[in-house]
Parts: sequence; C-alpha cells; structure tokens
Amino acid sequence: MVGESVAPDVLISGSGPAGLTLAIDLARRGISFRLLERQPAPFKGSRGKGIQPRSLEVFEDLGIVDRVVALGGPYPEQREYREDGSFTDSPLIEKVSPSAAEPYALPVMVPQFLSEHAMRERLAELGHRPEHDCELLGFEQDERGVTARIRRQGAEETVRARYLIGADGGRSFVRHALQIGFPGKTLGVRAVVADVVLTGLTRDVWHRFNEGDMEHQISFCPLAGTNLFQIQAPVPMDGDIDLSASGLSAMTLARTGRSDIRTESVSWASAFSMGARLADRYRVERVFLIGDAAHIHPPTGGQGLNTSVQDAYNLGWKLAAVIAGAPDALLDSYEEERRPIAAGMLGLSSALLEAHKRGEMRRGREVHQLDLAYPESSLALERPSRAAGLLAGDRAPDAPIRGAAGEPQRLFHLFKGPHWTLLGYHVDRDQVPARRGLHIHTVGDFDELIDDAGHFDAAYALSPGDWVLVRPDGYIGAIINSRDIDALETYCQRVGLGQGS
Repeated sequence: MVGESVAPDVLISGSGPAGLTLAIDLARRGISFRLLERQPAPFKGSRGKGIQPRSLEVFEDLGIVDRVVALGGPYPEQREYREDGSFTDSPLIEKVSPSAAEPYALPVMVPQFLSEHAMRERLAELGHRPEHDCELLGFEQDERGVTARIRRQGAEETVRARYLIGADGGRSFVRHALQIGFPGKTLGVRAVVADVVLTGLTRDVWHRFNEGDMEHQISFCPLAGTNLFQIQAPVPMDGDIDLSASGLSAMTLARTGRSDIRTESVSWASAFSMGARLADRYRVERVFLIGDAAHIHPPTGGQGLNTSVQDAYNLGWKLAAVIAGAPDALLDSYEEERRPIAAGMLGLSSALLEAHKRGEMRRGREVHQLDLAYPESSLALERPSRAAGLLAGDRAPDAPIRGAAGEPQRLFHLFKGPHWTLLGYHVDRDQVPARRGLHIHTVGDFDELIDDAGHFDAAYALSPGDWVLVRPDGYIGAIINSRDIDALETYCQRVGLGQGS
C-alpha cells in the first residue's frame, strides 16, 4: 500500500553528521523537513573521532559545543614502540593556546557515536527526530519540487518536498540516481578499524607498533569518553579479515609479539579500502549532495566528518533563505564554495596518508580548518577592495569586547543564531535601516560596543566608516565603506535581506 504524507520543505536522506547538522540548522530556522535513515538504529562506531576547531565553532553556534566536548577529551600523546620493547612518547598534536580571535585552538577526540548522540539530543530539543528504518526508494523532480518514494517500517509512501538532500554516504543512492560522476582513485591501502574492549595497555597514550611498516603496523587509541580502544591496522587488499575478538587478538599477537594485549569484545569493526573521490556536481536542480555523498577520503588528518558538518552548515541557511523568498541563484553558491574546499581536503588527507606510511603522524594547523575561506565566492564583496588583512570570504574572527552597559561580550555571542550580523566601525548607524534577519551593532569609543583591549581592531583592521557583514555561517560576506553604502543594500537584496522583510 502506498500512502501520501504532508509535504515538508526539505527531505534529508541520511542521518549521519551531515544530515544531523542540516536538520538542526533547519529546525532552528523553522523550516519543515523530514530526516530519513535507512538503518534501524543509530550508528554505533567511531569512524570519525576528531572534532576540529572550526567545527567546534559551528557547534557553539548550534548550541552543543560544551556537551560535545564533555563527551570526549583531548588527544593523548603517541607512544611508538621499538622492536626491543622500549618506546618513545611524543605529542601527536602541536600544542597551541586559544587566542582572542580563535577560542578553540586544538581538536578534541569525540567518538562519532557520542557526537551524533549529542546532535540527536539537540535535534530533539528543537522538536525533531530522525526516522529510522526509513529508506528512500526513488524520486523525480520538476520545477516546483521533488516527489520521493520511501519505505518506512515496511510500508511505502510518497512524499512531496521542495528540496531533497542526499546525505547518504559514500555509496549514496541519491548520487547514483542523479547519475553524477564520482571520479577519483583508490589509494592502495586497506585498513581495519575496530572499537574494542581490550586488556594489556594503559589508556594514557596512543600505542603504536611498527610505524612505517605497512605490513605489520598496528595502533591502539584509547577512545575518550569510553572504556574502548580503537584498533587501526593496514591489511592486505584482498581476502577476508577476521574481525572477531579472537581474530583481532591473533592479529595483535602477530604484529606486536605481546600475548598480554587481548581483545575481550568488539563493539564495532570494519575493513575498508581507502579512496579519494569528488562528485562532479553538488546540485541537480532541486537535489543536493552533502558530506560523504559528495566526497570520500582517507581518514588521515580527521577531515571528513568536519568537512561534512561544514557542508551542511553552508547549505542550511541558503535553503532557508530561498524558501523564505531569496533568489534561487543563492543556492548555486553552495557548490561554488564547498566543492573547492572538498578538493583541497582530499589532497590534504591523501598527503597525510603518504606521510603516515612513512611513520610521520604529527598534526598542526593545517588540519584545524580555521583558514578555510571563500575568497572567490560570488557572495564575497569588498568596496573598496582590500589588499591585506581580513578579506571578504574569510572566517569571521571572534573578539572579546565590552558592551556600553559595562558587561563583557564576545563577537561569537553576537553572531550566534540564524541571523546575519552587521558590524559598523565608527559609523553613522542610521545609514543602514533595521530589517528582519539582520542584527546591527556599532563599534566605537561611544558606541554600543567598545574595543577597550584592542582585540577587535587587531582581528578586523577596519578603517572608520567601514561596515562588515557576517553571514549566518560565520564567514565575511561583505566589507563596505560608508561611501559605498548603496552596494550593501544591493547585496542584502541578493541574499534575501530585503529592507523591512
């Protein structure tokens, strides 16, 4: 029997990190959606476990950063064992301290099943839940929307939505149905990753054996926030791998020579071949790809989950704006901005994999994603153009600042939420009229915000009369001087911030 359900604005296929991020963002914007998940229960593994500083900023905006971090912990040092049993300890992550502009300086370790739990909890607070055991069977689209067939707990139904989002992983049904090419390459590495309970190792370090030897390498990472270790080991490209507790114990003995390290139970395990692939397109009319449906990559550097979260964060506000009446062309900027980011991420992850093969594991700023930007975006505007310092398309820095009433403030607190933010530096506030969806703040000696410590000036380097328009996803949309204020009004119309809207 086929039924027909109430039409949501957006249908999301896949409830991993990308799908959950998009759902949270749409929910807080009041956009109707359904979040479909083919699996009968939430994913229970830690395929992704590193949350990078830029994603922590995203999670702050979504209201979950503290609960996510509390579920995990810092990365431990790595302990590399020699053949004689001696070892050397060294930091895996280059230690840096938070700054006024970058409040989250280091990645944190949060197993994926725990970070997804926090995201589902936030989604429930907003009145929504994933629909498990709910599979997308097919879809067609026309000028006004998408008609999808789904199977929900054994019964088929037809759903009409304005947009369909494929967040359904590397083997994406949505991508295949759209016949979007997924070019790239296999990287000649197959690996086991398993979350296990084991004995024989301490939990204070990441234990590594035979680094640089791809036939005998094996490592044991204590998963923060759990009693589990994650086993990682390259394996032959062909043949079955015994992923049982006894099989993993046998592999451990063969590679370490230590009988005291034993796997007692297996929570989740997988053997997978690494590849680097990028979808030819992220959009076909009313259907979009996000996350692993759009790009797959080796896990080195902890880039994948974070890139997926930020895909969704980029798309969410644009979908909401167009649904509310902004020009449809705004949605073209999603692929324009995010596909080059994914291409760079694939290159970085592949390079880090080659370094890992040589036993080089240390990670620094290159994986933090704080320097990712959209300088070539059609949404990046400067009047006049700027040669240095903060540019349109850059991530908007944080800064501690004082409110006129005397209380401390942070820019990130002002940015938090689904709105745009306009910062004026020694400006005439009345130049820009108030409007729905735009929060206006002025900075100056006698204005709403006072830069006593100079952190705002150091981060933004503005001239008197400058306005900075910060997008809902925390990037600089425009930097415009008061002499060119008409350009700001034109920009606002393009992105759905019409006067009085």
